[in-house]
Amino acid sequence: MGLRGVRGDNVSVDHDTLASRLKDAVAHHRQGDLAQALAGYDAILAVAPDFFDALHLKGVIAAQQGRDQEAVSLMRRALAIKPDHAGAHGNLGNLLLRMGHAGEALASIDALIAQRPENPGALGARAAALHMLGRLDEAVAAYDRLLALGADNAAAWYNRGNALQALGRAKDALASHDKAAALRPGDVDAIYGQGNALQALGRFAEAVARYDAVLALKDDHAEALSSRGNALQQLGRLDEALQGHDSAIALKPAGVDAHCNRGNTLVALGRLDEALQSYDRALALKPDHARASAGRGTVLRDLGRLDEALRSYDRALELAPRDADTWSNRGILLQGMLRLEESIASYDRAIALNPDHTGAQWNRANALLLSGDFERGWPAYEWRWRSRPAGEADRRFGGQPVKGRHILLRAEQGLGDTIQFARYAPLLQAQGARVTLAVQPPLRRLLSTLAHGVEVTAAPAGATDPGCPLLSLPLVLGTTLDTIPAPARYLAAEDDRVAAWRVCLPSDSRRRIGLVWSGNPNHRNDRNRSLPLATLEPLLDIDAHWVSLQKDVPERDTATIERLKLMRVSDELRDFTDTAALIEALDLVITVDTSVAHLAGALGKPVWILLPFSPDWRWLTGREDSPWYPSARLFRQTTPGDWDGAIRRVCEALGR
Repeated sequence: MGLRGVRGDNVSVDHDTLASRLKDAVAHHRQGDLAQALAGYDAILAVAPDFFDALHLKGVIAAQQGRDQEAVSLMRRALAIKPDHAGAHGNLGNLLLRMGHAGEALASIDALIAQRPENPGALGARAAALHMLGRLDEAVAAYDRLLALGADNAAAWYNRGNALQALGRAKDALASHDKAAALRPGDVDAIYGQGNALQALGRFAEAVARYDAVLALKDDHAEALSSRGNALQQLGRLDEALQGHDSAIALKPAGVDAHCNRGNTLVALGRLDEALQSYDRALALKPDHARASAGRGTVLRDLGRLDEALRSYDRALELAPRDADTWSNRGILLQGMLRLEESIASYDRAIALNPDHTGAQWNRANALLLSGDFERGWPAYEWRWRSRPAGEADRRFGGQPVKGRHILLRAEQGLGDTIQFARYAPLLQAQGARVTLAVQPPLRRLLSTLAHGVEVTAAPAGATDPGCPLLSLPLVLGTTLDTIPAPARYLAAEDDRVAAWRVCLPSDSRRRIGLVWSGNPNHRNDRNRSLPLATLEPLLDIDAHWVSLQKDVPERDTATIERLKLMRVSDELRDFTDTAALIEALDLVITVDTSVAHLAGALGKPVWILLPFSPDWRWLTGREDSPWYPSARLFRQTTPGDWDGAIRRVCEALGR
């Protein structure tokens, strides 16, 4: 070993004696007799405190025995003596990596690679350190360098796949996991990696099959159970998904991801209080779990605890500032708080991180329109087509003269949207176009009253005709707040049906008021825009003839409607022409944001619309009138969820 004379504690030490002691200690170490080896290293260091081999190898024993901090200290003392010792750098790097100190580990690993550039262990450790540090592109390059030495390294293919998936390159990740699985058939990790990549690609049924394969090999694989639950949730099999998460937690109660995933499934099931408990459990186990903080924010938002939700989202973004989904969800929350500038800024952050984030782009469009910024809002609103079949948004006539041409206008979204935007058909006709309006079947007869010469059909015209979806017309025609086409009325009820309703309704001097309190339960914002009938009881105490315009009465309201003796005519409302005739026979319609609000406005009938604090974009903010419907009056919540205040103002307006 080239030992030189060593002096310690003023005692001259014989070179041969130290060499003999080291040889004996190393022999014990190799045989696994760590106690004797440690005694030998300590004997050397007692007389020679700076003896490199004894320091280094004592550090190795400390690491083997789990005394990591002591091991780091010993190895660093050794490297201070021999800064270029490759083996010591390798041992220190691996130890620091095991301790989670990836940045410090990388320095030691790089020092080893500088001397041994093709050392597979060092290259693998470097890739792992970069992966742990989140330097994912560099990690993939490091795995590639390792695989260039030998492409039969299944572990490297697997880890490379995980790095690629973290980069959002799920297709490449799947190919990498496939390589690992081919090299090591039946390897649980490789098959699990395949499942994760398939799930990221949206191939959920195939992902479930891969997770099933993992569980057939290892039925206590908690991560596979929970990941399988995530895939089942995407397939709509929510109860099975929840069972998977519960099984994973039973196997591994401290499994943070399983608690978080369970929370996600409970949100999908509408069990928000339980979901919050799951996220809180995940955060109790790991306070810096970004995904649990983000999920908790969404639950709190849905529970109406908006300030708490914002704090949870902000905490999640402290931990994961590049998470576009969380920025987008934060934007939704701020939009719900009517902090629209901040909301749009949050969507902008999401889009800067992921320009193809359809949700952020779509929600940003809604926020812009809600704020009245039509100039930016209409172009942004076209993002709604990114999640629909190609070709649906054909606007071949846009920007071109329409005179003498046949224009197909296609209905989209809800019935209320069709009623609202059908107003554009007569405008095109007035410019000399022959207009065909293809609408939902329940609206065909009603919209036939739109304007003479506008053909209304329930089926689309030929594919070769120039066309435009209805809600793209404001963009095509350059609609601003000041140029919204808002005729006093543009639809009409059939006279004979109106007369029939007038016979059915009470004929005394009291007002006849139609009422709608609940919309389509499948609407994305229905929990905010609809309300229980019982909430309207102060209104129904006012002396008037109250008529339910609800086609379908929610089960929760059946007893209430009978108790309040609200006139029900739902069996007589066969289509929208019946509803239009009934509205025409009334004095006033009071409704939440549903298709009836649009129908009454299009008929020019006085309509009072109850709106949530953050309404749909078409109702704008801070005004009691609507530029779309001259006959409309808006009654808004002044704070989120405060229907009582809005109803009190309606009562006052009715002269109670």
